[in-house]
Amino acid sequence: MKKNKIVNKFDVKTKLKKGDEVIVISGKERGKKGKIDKINRKKNGVIIQGLNMVKKHKRSRDQQRKPEIVELPAVIPLSNVMLADPKTGKPTRIGYKIENGKKVRYAKKSGAILKDKTESTKKSKSKEKAKDKEINDSDAVV
Repeated sequence: MKKNKIVNKFDVKTKLKKGDEVIVISGKERGKKGKIDKINRKKNGVIIQGLNMVKKHKRSRDQQRKPEIVELPAVIPLSNVMLADPKTGKPTRIGYKIENGKKVRYAKKSGAILKDKTESTKKSKSKEKAKDKEINDSDAVV
């Protein structure tokens, strides 16, 4: 029996990915650049390293821990950020095209292909597994 996947209709679809270099185009952090740490689909926003920092007052839970004020990054709405073009550094939109049989993202202004961080880590992990397998196979033969 096949289980139906529960899809939340309020989760937002975006072409931005974790690790992308983005520019804030409106709000108090306007004009600043940063890398995406996290995409919050429920709140329709992103958390960017070192931008939109807010102070949170932490209460003391017990006698050892003292109350403190902590700075944390807050969510910036997705509509307020755009991808920074890898060639020019200016804000650009993202498109998709098929290249060598694979679907890749590209910057619409310059046409530069965006490298996905996830693909490079997947390839390196698969290479490591292949090396481990070769080592294990050579041990078995001896």
